[in-house]
Amino acid sequence: MPLWMWFVDSLVFVFALLVLLIVGLLVRRRILARSGGTFEMSINRAPEAQAKGWMLGLAVYRDTELEWFRTFSLSPRPTYRFTRGDVHIEGRREPVGHEVHAIHAGHLIVATENAAGVRQFAMSANALTGLLSWLESSPPGQRVNNVL
Repeated sequence: MPLWMWFVDSLVFVFALLVLLIVGLLVRRRILARSGGTFEMSINRAPEAQAKGWMLGLAVYRDTELEWFRTFSLSPRPTYRFTRGDVHIEGRREPVGHEVHAIHAGHLIVATENAAGVRQFAMSANALTGLLSWLESSPPGQRVNNVL
């Protein structure tokens, strides 16, 4: 078999793997969004305003937890779990500087304290309203009013 045929076969193989990866990411997102209560949310472990450290993701509401999945991962397990009573939202702001390019367009940034060590969330204004409502409407007997 000539060398150029090996090269063409290798390119076809790499292209097929790339297509499978993209299809896998789309199927995973579809499965996560199937249950409803899903929204785009980026996170950052650094407390200061900077473009470095932002990770794009998808958040899914569960009964007592908010699960966060990385956008570009095939893992079926969430990267972070935020328990409803342990998430404190401290304020909101517009992205500044290079942060505008590190998160989704139109998203607001909120400072947070939680057990996972994530210091900032970025989400749309509608998603923020939903998150604040979810945090404040916990079942009886749980800690509420963690929104400052």
